[in-house]
Amino acid sequence: MTKTEAILGLNQEYLQLLSTGKSYLHSEVLPHWQALQKRARQAGYNLTAASAWRSFERQLAIWNGKALGKIPVYDRHSQAMDLSGLDDEQKVAAILIWSALPGTSRHHWGTDIDVYDAIAVPEGYEVQLTPEESAGPFAPLHAWLDQQIAAENCEGFYRPFVPGVGAIQPERWHLSHLPTAHQWQKHFDPERLRQLLAASDLELKDAILATLPQILEQYVYPYWQEDL
Repeated sequence: MTKTEAILGLNQEYLQLLSTGKSYLHSEVLPHWQALQKRARQAGYNLTAASAWRSFERQLAIWNGKALGKIPVYDRHSQAMDLSGLDDEQKVAAILIWSALPGTSRHHWGTDIDVYDAIAVPEGYEVQLTPEESAGPFAPLHAWLDQQIAAENCEGFYRPFVPGVGAIQPERWHLSHLPTAHQWQKHFDPERLRQLLAASDLELKDAILATLPQILEQYVYPYWQEDL
């Protein structure tokens, strides 16, 4: 399978299983992640992956769950939304605030990881990956990551979703391995994405296909790095 297919989350050819046995990373990213984890432990944090590689089918399930009202959709203030009064294009825009369109998620590449500090998780608490967590129990970890990123000492990782960029809400928990992600974005083919979406059981499909170029311009391309 080509990289053009793999970048859409269609196979695991380039991936290696994490030590937790629960997810995968691109084989070129794994040693950098392990090195960052080691340095975090030395600083007093248990840097843990809540989510790493995600397949097209998994992203599709998340998307459809939100479109059908089975999974909550949140606004820019992290408040649950009622989508029933919205037209299809408005529903698409609402979901895209926090969730990637299947085939466009950076998690498909195996280069991106949602992280938290396992040491700071309160007993009996289930990690949600929210701004409140990032500013609460996981704030010290994120402050440490801020320092490492600013010093270009973060094993190649950075935060793609930051304030003032694109239409997606900032996600402090989302790390991306810049050198590898930069190479993978070059294999993205919007026409192949259109074909894949058209053949899938995607909810809100007509509205998505009608506005796909605009979706890519607002929710995908702003987070890509130009030639390094």
